[in-house]
Amino acid sequence: MPEGHTLFALARDLDAAYRGTQPTATSPQGRFAAGAALISGRTFVHATSWGKHLFAEFEGDAWLHVHLGLIGTFTIDQHRYAGEAPIVGQVRLRLATDEHVADLRGPNLCAVITPEQVEAVTSRLGPDPLRPEPDPELAWRRIARSSKTIAELLMDQSVLAGVGNVYRSEVLFRQRVDPFRPGREIRRSTWDAIWLDLVDLLPLGVATGKIVTVEDQVEQVRARVAAGDVDRLTERTSYVYKRQGEPCLVCGSRIRTRVVGGRNLFWCGRCQRRR
Repeated sequence: MPEGHTLFALARDLDAAYRGTQPTATSPQGRFAAGAALISGRTFVHATSWGKHLFAEFEGDAWLHVHLGLIGTFTIDQHRYAGEAPIVGQVRLRLATDEHVADLRGPNLCAVITPEQVEAVTSRLGPDPLRPEPDPELAWRRIARSSKTIAELLMDQSVLAGVGNVYRSEVLFRQRVDPFRPGREIRRSTWDAIWLDLVDLLPLGVATGKIVTVEDQVEQVRARVAAGDVDRLTERTSYVYKRQGEPCLVCGSRIRTRVVGGRNLFWCGRCQRRR
């Protein structure tokens, strides 16, 4: 499932392509025809994301709400066709201007909602490290009183928005946190370290289009971001994610895996003992 950095970058790109325009909205697949008709021809005001949710505001208090789920994609292409851009696959929603065509395929959710409904959705979400002025204290209060494991809590979007399975596994390893420690047993200093790591790593994911967590790659990408010269990584390495049975890059013991919170958690039993 796309994690928060992917949705943040998508909102940024939609905003750059459509802000101030009046795109034609259609549903080539037919399943979103009524919703597309509601926003077609309206001025695109702006796009934003909160965790794994994408919101695009159109004039007249109409908001497009998208959750990509496990298989959804939302591609944005420059219009290079003499006529209408060809339709590839099951396109739920197409936004088209003379310059750009954006096609949404396979989302878990696609709806036109009101500002009040946007507020209802976002009020249920935890802080998103990519949003302006997020409140990590809100997440901490929920973690500190919970008997669930920290591995479960990091995937709970009502606790922390935008973190998925890759960031969960990698950040818990980076901070050497025991993933099975209940939230109420996590020290505040440990939570602060997890939060600051996410605040540091997620923007690198936005810049590169990939989740970057291994420290040598992190340092390289951070330097390129600072210099304004970021190329998309062609290869991503990880400390523990999808490395079950392989030696830990730090201590050499075997990486383990177990389903936690509905997804395969990866961890090193020797390195990750921190409360």
